[in-house]
Amino acid sequence: MGTAVDGGTGTGGDGLRVVVLGATGNVGTSVVERLAADPHVASVLGLARRTPGWSPAKTEWASVDLGGDGGEHGADGDEDRAGRLVEERLTDLFRGADAVVHLAWLIQPLRDPLTTWRTNVLGTARVLRAVVAAEVPALVYASSVGAYSPGPKDRAVDETWPTHGGRPDTAYCREKAYVERLLDGFEHDRPEVRVVRMRPGFLFKEAAASEQRRLFAGPLVPQRLLRPGLVPVVPDLPGLRFQVLHTDDAAEAYRLAVTQPVHGAFNLAADPVVDAEVLAGVLGARVVRLPLGPVRAAVTAAWRLRLAPASPELFDAFLRLPLMDCGRAGQELGWAPRRSAAETFGALLTGMREGVGGPTPPLVSRIRGGRLGELATGVGRRP
Repeated sequence: MGTAVDGGTGTGGDGLRVVVLGATGNVGTSVVERLAADPHVASVLGLARRTPGWSPAKTEWASVDLGGDGGEHGADGDEDRAGRLVEERLTDLFRGADAVVHLAWLIQPLRDPLTTWRTNVLGTARVLRAVVAAEVPALVYASSVGAYSPGPKDRAVDETWPTHGGRPDTAYCREKAYVERLLDGFEHDRPEVRVVRMRPGFLFKEAAASEQRRLFAGPLVPQRLLRPGLVPVVPDLPGLRFQVLHTDDAAEAYRLAVTQPVHGAFNLAADPVVDAEVLAGVLGARVVRLPLGPVRAAVTAAWRLRLAPASPELFDAFLRLPLMDCGRAGQELGWAPRRSAAETFGALLTGMREGVGGPTPPLVSRIRGGRLGELATGVGRRP
């Protein structure tokens, strides 16, 4: 049974001892389950801002906030001191680990990029320094297709495609790209640490559907309409071609990266590429070609009126993402997704329609106050 701990990593004995940062989110819950089921893994230490009551096998829990307890207020000295305390705690928690899997990432609040920067960029810098201080031999980091520069929609690119972010004016892409540069320097300076960068497409599973609806779609999405046959049309927009992957399939790639001596970047996605035709097939709808301008205007209006949590800049970046070639993951990791992109997108819609949630604070099916609470606290804020 999982327990909460104050420090240390694991239970001793033979096998790998793995620390998972961001262990309670969409990806983290699946990664913890996959690692705990692996006979080569002796123990998993899950780190999160809020420790759950969920108790997977071989797993212990500890609480840590990468942004620092003093990150949202106080003088610069207070913030620096809070950051040092976080780094010291991470170092203590990492000691004795064979690998650190870094999944922790704040997507919201998009309206407060300073908060996301503190957690995502400054927090990752603290993780890297703690990995060195604790002498951890391997780091597996959750990058994203969002780290890539805009790319083609008629062919797939490999892991050498530039990682300068889809749009510098949206925090998610900017921060993913910046962390890629941190890792470039880290790998140069610390060749003794095996570094793996996972770059998946959009990751979906039923248990995370309610969280993803809150993060990206907002409280006004009529979930009962997300049933095949009830949505009449799907817009075919310029650039609407993207890749998805079931979160459990991504978790298997992370498990393989922890347990095998691989390094470098790996693209992760399932076939087929999702476009208007694929979406229409899942929804039982027909495709209608639309110009981009009116749709973007609607996204912009919803953002400015605080009716939706996704900004128009994030929408623009989404339409400019390249398609990824995932051949390297198959060849070097021996990895292949078990679920198709259509099955994965169907799981997301089912989870949204039925209000499915998970066993951890980020994945709960309903936050306090429900959808009215989402509106009252300001759409696009940190939950």
